[in-house]
Amino acid sequence: MEDSTYDAERIQVLEGLEAVRKRPSMYIGSTDYHGLHHLVYEVVDNSIDEAMAGYCTQIDIKIHTNGSVTIEDNGRGIPIGLHKKYKVDALQLVLTKLHSGGKFDRKTYKVSGGLHGVGLSVVNALSEWLEVQVKRQGKVHSQRYARGLPTTDVSVVGATSETGTVVVFMPDAEVFEDTTFDFDMLSGRMREIAFLNRGLKIAIVDERTEQSNTYKFDGGIVEYVQYINRNRTNLHEKPIYIQAEKNGVTVELCMQYTESYVESIYTFANNINTVEGGSHLVGLRAALTRTINDYAKKYSMLKPGGETLSGEDVREGLTAVLSIKLPEPQFEGQTKTKLGNSEIRGIVESTVNEKLFEFLEENPKVAQASIGKAILAAQAREAARKARELTRRKGLLDAGNLPGKLADCSEKDPSKCEIFLVEGDSAGGSAKQARDRSFQAILPLRGKILNVEKARLDKMLKNAEIRTIITALGTGIDTEFDITKARYHRICIMTDADVDGAHIRTLLLTFFFRHMEPMIRQGYIYIAQPPLYRVRKGKTERYLFSDKELNETIQELGQGIDVQRYKGLGEMNADQLRETTMSIDSRILKQVMIEDAVEANDLFEVLMGDAVEPRRRFIHEHAREVEVLDV
Repeated sequence: MEDSTYDAERIQVLEGLEAVRKRPSMYIGSTDYHGLHHLVYEVVDNSIDEAMAGYCTQIDIKIHTNGSVTIEDNGRGIPIGLHKKYKVDALQLVLTKLHSGGKFDRKTYKVSGGLHGVGLSVVNALSEWLEVQVKRQGKVHSQRYARGLPTTDVSVVGATSETGTVVVFMPDAEVFEDTTFDFDMLSGRMREIAFLNRGLKIAIVDERTEQSNTYKFDGGIVEYVQYINRNRTNLHEKPIYIQAEKNGVTVELCMQYTESYVESIYTFANNINTVEGGSHLVGLRAALTRTINDYAKKYSMLKPGGETLSGEDVREGLTAVLSIKLPEPQFEGQTKTKLGNSEIRGIVESTVNEKLFEFLEENPKVAQASIGKAILAAQAREAARKARELTRRKGLLDAGNLPGKLADCSEKDPSKCEIFLVEGDSAGGSAKQARDRSFQAILPLRGKILNVEKARLDKMLKNAEIRTIITALGTGIDTEFDITKARYHRICIMTDADVDGAHIRTLLLTFFFRHMEPMIRQGYIYIAQPPLYRVRKGKTERYLFSDKELNETIQELGQGIDVQRYKGLGEMNADQLRETTMSIDSRILKQVMIEDAVEANDLFEVLMGDAVEPRRRFIHEHAREVEVLDV
């Protein structure tokens, strides 16, 4: 039947920035805290472009008590004056028109991070209000906006001998779920940018808490690698540093081998953190494998006719930062997480092949230490292969042969399924009774799993609980990992609210971070929050999740209350566990996310690694933050 109401008049055209407000996630990824902080990054990207062009030496960021943010740089300032074609001031054009800017002709900026020309206009559209000041040609020009629309004309408000741009904006509460900026999150990104731009000074101040950080690294990415490895044992004192320019592309690489069993490679394109990698990472990996093998063969470090070193082998224990600058980057989406320029692979690969081999020739001790590490990794890989084959022959890693202790759910669509990794058989029994069998699976874990931070793959695969987890989840691990094979899209770690429970939770998170990291990045990992207390007075019964809640409840209910402290999940019967921890209507689940990969890597290394001193220092610094102390 034809719908007479669907006619030509129903076709809509979104004018100007209206499209941004209608579909903000298309431009900033989301309207949660990721999208919120992306607003700051978009403005800072413009300042960074000025820095890469050689005109900006300092960026200042302030989070104000009212929730607004100021970003100021000492670059050239946004151009001012009437635009001949559009008949409006150039400043207003940049703030109100998508795909406007000086980054398309490759004359104003040879390289740039914000290549789409939507940064400032999108921030303007998604702000309750925004004010911009431009210091240029001896004058201070100003204009104010409300939700993307100008409320004043561009006007001169003062004189100055300085140059630069000041942007102040208030994120729009009508758009974002929460408009509270996280100082640590912003600070971590600013530190990263300062490492990538040698000599650039970035200061960030939080007026709400009086916190502040200033970053300036004259050593650039060499200092970055040293910062990442500050809690590790390095195999050679000075990092390997390579810089070259080819076909208009600048390749900068710093790398250092450590005694760690994991690789830590961070890639950037025009200062954008390409967390999903791309063509530059493919080129780097290919070059590392080829160069290390060529050197090892030339100097007879491998057995004649023996197996060559794999990519995994040469990257074990490697920390590397790869930063490339290119004229026309092609990113996947506006949030820029993967580089797509196909020509970059060959440029990076040939550059690293040539320069790295040259470095190894000139530094034989570094070469011996690095390749010796790779040879040991190859031996461990062979042992791990045999361990895999053995476990597969026994059906222990076959997703079609699920663990006997797994109580699976009936739903077959992974996006609707969740699994609880439960500490202990007793709690597992209660959880099986408490669950909704249609979509909730239960996997009881006996004792503490192996600390994978201190173990290579062959040893890890001998741990029964780890094998059980791998089999139940169905994705495989490391190079064999395939997230499309995940049997559950919500993996809930449920442990006791005591020291042992916290330790098991940390062991599991370490395992996921080291061997199934995409699970965390895709938002599949959660922490279940069982209550700490049950308080009863007469017919009133409450479950409480912190000492603060307990103190408030005691003050509210007064005398004659009964307080029960839950030391473990096993102390709750199935109904209580369902009501407090497993029912989707009443439970609290905390999603595990990676905001700063370097800091996450550092934290797991400090907490779970071999070095005692960094762990002692961490405990000393954070002792006052402990909410529940189980002694």
